[in-house]
Amino acid sequence: MQPEDAHRVSEIEQICFSRPWSEKDLEEVAVKTDALYLVAEDTDAHDVAGYVGAYLILQEADINQVAVAPAYRRCGIAMQLMQDFMQKVSARGITEVTLEVRKSNSAAIALYEKCGFQTEGIRKNFYEAPTEDACIMWKR
Repeated sequence: MQPEDAHRVSEIEQICFSRPWSEKDLEEVAVKTDALYLVAEDTDAHDVAGYVGAYLILQEADINQVAVAPAYRRCGIAMQLMQDFMQKVSARGITEVTLEVRKSNSAAIALYEKCGFQTEGIRKNFYEAPTEDACIMWKR
């Protein structure tokens, strides 16, 4: 992700998350050396179709966002983003990846399980608007 992608990524954030990151936050994280954000682009439409982002801490990556714009869903974009992300972090020597996902988000949980993640715990009342538990998932 480049800082110029932040506007479109922010629009997707607004649609997908109850507590979206701001465009400014996304511009800043795009240039951080301790973060990795990837975007999937529709080059024909000059549009961001989806993205994945994480903070990198020693040999771990903490994914904080995975989202696909509604017009691009069910096209395999999330799976491709996750596969590309896992290849890039592996090349950096990262051996463990974690994320939290709403307990009710069965589609996302199924995606992460296909990518090799396993649920290892629950964070009670982790999410707001609405309040909901999070599944803590790891791929080691």
